[in-house]
Amino acid sequence: MSRTMAVVQPKEVAPGTKTSYARRLGGQSLLERLVRRLTDCERLDGVVVVIPNDAQAESIADLVPRDVPVYVSKRPDSLGRLCDVVDCYRPDAVVQVPACRLFVDPNLVDRLVITAADHPTFDYIGYCSRDGRPSILSPLGVFTEWCASDAIRRTESLAVTRKDRDQPTRFLYSHPELFRLRLLPAPAELDRDDLRLTVDHEEDWHHLHTFFDVLGAEGFDWRRIAELLDQHPAVRQRMATLNRTPAAA
Repeated sequence: MSRTMAVVQPKEVAPGTKTSYARRLGGQSLLERLVRRLTDCERLDGVVVVIPNDAQAESIADLVPRDVPVYVSKRPDSLGRLCDVVDCYRPDAVVQVPACRLFVDPNLVDRLVITAADHPTFDYIGYCSRDGRPSILSPLGVFTEWCASDAIRRTESLAVTRKDRDQPTRFLYSHPELFRLRLLPAPAELDRDDLRLTVDHEEDWHHLHTFFDVLGAEGFDWRRIAELLDQHPAVRQRMATLNRTPAAA
């Protein structure tokens, strides 16, 4: 039976810079909340957080729940670190999760793993918007990607540009002539341009804090937030503006 692990990669930041995933809501760091969402997935065989071997490694590791392994990699880029995890833990496939994806949905993750089991020849499985664009590129903060481990190793040997090395699946989904891709339609209620649930800068954090204050820990998921936003057109309009700003998305 194939093994699938989720691999969480916190984004590198400049020394002395406060990371968004170190901030706390209801006593939990955002990174811990993300990891706990992944441990709720029924189809995953494990979760690991991979971090670079730098001055911030210890402080990031302290944010991870004690029952979840942390892998410290000496590789200089995200793709190399992902390949390190594949070589160390030997899963058949990984679900690749950027640490800014706080609202990862366990049901959507499990659907990727189920689809992979039903279609074992694919190298990459993800979601796409109605225009065909991979949903991992959206600022929704909900989607993840399933990748066969062999495809990760091939990508690591082929990708040479800085962008392809820093965005570990970019080369893979950009080359359908080299890899077998399957994109599933994103849920209709998420396929919209006025919803933004990633945490990339201060205004995202302000929105996040407001949602938590209103909904509390029990209602803090993307469905409840989408329902709340339906009552606040000004916030939706601002999110749509941020989503159209390249630097913000």
